[in-house]
Amino acid sequence: MPRPVFHEEKCKGCELCLDVCPMGIIVMSQGFNGKGYHPAACVDETKCVGCALCAKSCPDLVIEINE
Repeated sequence: MPRPVFHEEKCKGCELCLDVCPMGIIVMSQGFNGKGYHPAACVDETKCVGCALCAKSCPDLVIEINE
């Protein structure tokens, strides 16, 4: 089963991954990372279909899809 992994410390909060996720399971965290941004996070990994659109859209390589 595919599982998204977010390297939150790299995230700059651009929100590009939110727009491309067909399942709508990516949100911005309420907390801040070390850079002072609200990082992206997955709210329900079980609904991930493994399309990797989020990872492909991320300019900072924050997201990986583990199989």
